[in-house]
Amino acid sequence: MRKYELTIVLSGKATPAKKKSTQEKIGKLIASQKGKMGKNDDWGELEFAHTIAKNNTGTYLFFELELDPGTARQIDSKLNLEEDIVRYLLVRKA
Repeated sequence: MRKYELTIVLSGKATPAKKKSTQEKIGKLIASQKGKMGKNDDWGELEFAHTIAKNNTGTYLFFELELDPGTARQIDSKLNLEEDIVRYLLVRKA
């Protein structure tokens, strides 16, 4: 298993309930792929340099994960389909 970092950007007006449900969705997605979830941080609301999807701010969530390489590709494609996520970045730690 390899270590990965996942950063997710939600709309800036995301409610605490929306943040919690997104964190739970990610947890279930990782568990369904037999991965492990480590650190989980809420970085709060930050301002964008440019408008993204008609938003000037975004709420950032950060996760440390352990996944198989093939699983990472599957998770990447599933995150791409989520409507609540404005942007995301899944990278392998060195």
